[in-house]
Amino acid sequence: MDTHSTPHPLPLPSAELRDDAGMAAAPEPAASTTAPGDLQPVMDIPVRMRAILGRARMDLNQLLRLKAGEVVELDRRAGEPVDIFVNNRFIARGEVVLIDNDLGVTLTEIVRQDR
Repeated sequence: MDTHSTPHPLPLPSAELRDDAGMAAAPEPAASTTAPGDLQPVMDIPVRMRAILGRARMDLNQLLRLKAGEVVELDRRAGEPVDIFVNNRFIARGEVVLIDNDLGVTLTEIVRQDR
């Protein structure tokens, strides 16, 4: 991937986006170099990041009849932010962008987590 490319927001979801009713890959966040001293030993532990385009509900009968090329309608409208999870914990919302031929997510809102 060209690291000098500028991300471009996607105006509308493409057919490729709608084919994946579950998840879209998101780039890993850059490691912070200003971690507090007590967190430094865990800063290199890998985490799993997911960007959820939307969700759909259907009964098992509908699921079993799905064929390649069919579109599954999601519960989100075009242009709505996607939910971003790290290790199954909701952490942010973002906008899907296209970087060359890869998908990415621009973080638009960090969600505060009360402990």
